[in-house]
Amino acid sequence: MSPVPGPSGVRSQTPLANRAAWFLLVAGTFAGAAGCSDSGVDLPRTSRATAVARDSTRAHSDNDSESIGRRDYRPIAEKLVGQIAAVQVGEVVWLLGRDDDLPLLEDLAVEVQKRGGAPLMTVGTERLRRRLYDEVPADYDTMPPEANLRLAGIVDVIIGTESGEQRTLAGVPPARIEARSRADAPVLALLRKRGVRSVWLGSGLYPSAERAEQLGVSRRELADMLYGGIDVDYEQLQRTGEAIRQVLEAGNEVRITAPNGTDLRVRVDGRPVYVSDGIISAEDRRRGGPATSVWLPAGEVYLVPAPGSAEGVLVTDDDVFGGKRLEGLRLEFKQGRVVSMTAKSGLEAFKAEYDAAGRGKDVLSALDFGINPGLKLPTGKPIHSWTRAGMVTVVVGDNAWAGGDINMGFGLFTHLGNGSAEVDSRAIVKDGKLTALDGVAAR
Repeated sequence: MSPVPGPSGVRSQTPLANRAAWFLLVAGTFAGAAGCSDSGVDLPRTSRATAVARDSTRAHSDNDSESIGRRDYRPIAEKLVGQIAAVQVGEVVWLLGRDDDLPLLEDLAVEVQKRGGAPLMTVGTERLRRRLYDEVPADYDTMPPEANLRLAGIVDVIIGTESGEQRTLAGVPPARIEARSRADAPVLALLRKRGVRSVWLGSGLYPSAERAEQLGVSRRELADMLYGGIDVDYEQLQRTGEAIRQVLEAGNEVRITAPNGTDLRVRVDGRPVYVSDGIISAEDRRRGGPATSVWLPAGEVYLVPAPGSAEGVLVTDDDVFGGKRLEGLRLEFKQGRVVSMTAKSGLEAFKAEYDAAGRGKDVLSALDFGINPGLKLPTGKPIHSWTRAGMVTVVVGDNAWAGGDINMGFGLFTHLGNGSAEVDSRAIVKDGKLTALDGVAAR
């Protein structure tokens, strides 16, 4: 969940910091930066878009970046626009990204128009994102973004990339970032009210230079993980998600454990359960809310637990939060809230963002279970993707992306790659692997 855009922005903090914040980060920075529309304005010529993208990747000065720019995005654009978002004639599609993404965004715009849709592209740069804090007075942080509000009232679909880098905002006071996130809340509320379909490409694996450096892999390797996880059997993903959804909806309590000392109990009885299976179906559109959002690579079953019910301990081994390493974070919960925290390293930077966050920052706010068998991640590296089959993610803070009522810029997403989860003593995940359920093969 996948707006931030993680619709981003969060946990080990990937560029997705928390899924709502990611959308705000992208839309708030990029809207109006550059645009192209089907309405009387020509789309950029291929040669121009490619030239711009290559200029931006030269800054990374490695052959790996060049290979990313040369990737053929047409097959993935066709899948995103035609199968996943199911764009229809006459729909307005908002395409979001930065300059590195121009080749992909161009192919997406072409696919939208081939289906009779109207593409609207907004593109920005990391330099612009930083300047909007350094040069714009903090007095304006709380003003609702009028341009985004107007766009939210006309678009039918959003397709965006999670390409922003955490280091761009190094040194910006967390309170300013939080203030802008809260000011953007009306945009998210309007998008949800109108049932706008959203597709976000990344789920913590978007091949930005920073993300590759954090994870100790090349951008090419990261891109292969990302696109390999998208190229899966979506019908099987739907069957797997449905089986786990039924178990969770019939259950009363989830217990999550891991060898690192994690031992949590959370009540789930009567709570709605959502499945992000990579396709925004007609049924998803009727249901509305989180069901109309997809984070790719897809494959998640998630829910907001009963308020005040979380009891126990949550431990993360090796993660990245806000672009900085966070090791051995230990949180204790009572009556659904954090009552103590310690860490082996990285606590000071994490605590600064936590302290600056608003009401709800201490709430265990969502549970997420990965079901994608096509997502292949290397061992021995802090690569924790929500959607890998058998991944258990516990969320603290923002949960608007999951249908909750905590809408804020702060979110901690703790991934347990070798964890276990039981629903009323029935295992759905065991030691980081999905267990055999009716109609679901063990992974």
